[in-house]
Amino acid sequence: MNFPIISALVAFAIAQSIKFFTTWYKERRWDFKRLVGSGGMPSSHSSTVSALAVAIGLQEGFGASVFAVTLILACVVMYDATGVRLQAGRQAEVLNQIVYELPAEHPLAESRPLRELLGHTPPQMKP
Repeated sequence: MNFPIISALVAFAIAQSIKFFTTWYKERRWDFKRLVGSGGMPSSHSSTVSALAVAIGLQEGFGASVFAVTLILACVVMYDATGVRLQAGRQAEVLNQIVYELPAEHPLAESRPLRELLGHTPPQMKP
């Protein structure tokens, strides 16, 4: 039994389940994409790497090198979620609006919209 992997998977499942049920509560519709999709809160990426780091710390000790690696990994993932992925989502919004306003005869007018919900905004990250 691998405690760190189980902890990480349980954290991911809980975060995704919470998103699934809060979407139903807010929008009164079942959105099964919320079970596996990225974006929104709680952050399944951050939950997963945080649970992994804590489990490694508990199992191996918080002074262990492997804990340091998982802690840095968690920090990079959370920084990415609030920085790079957030900006990519904002760019997707702008690009989708541009494509939406193209004339119907333009070759890109029928392209699929880009995913906009990729990262987390600063207010989402506050407790």
